Amino acid sequence: MLIIDVKNGESIDQALKRYKRKFQQTQLIKELRSRKEFNKPSVIKRNEKLKAVYKTQKQRAAEV
Repeated sequence: MLIIDVKNGESIDQALKRYKRKFQQTQLIKELRSRKEFNKPSVIKRNEKLKAVYKTQKQRAAEV
């Protein structure tokens, strides 16, 4: 459970923004989606390698 302390004079919008940022940093949604179905370790490794290849290709394209 995330707890956000609202400071004196702080607007609700600012507190909500801090809550959303903290929620994203915990990566709770990512974990819930990964637990939704079982993936074999070999599939996980293959996906990580494919992501790494994609990122390097994207970086090289940005450098050129």
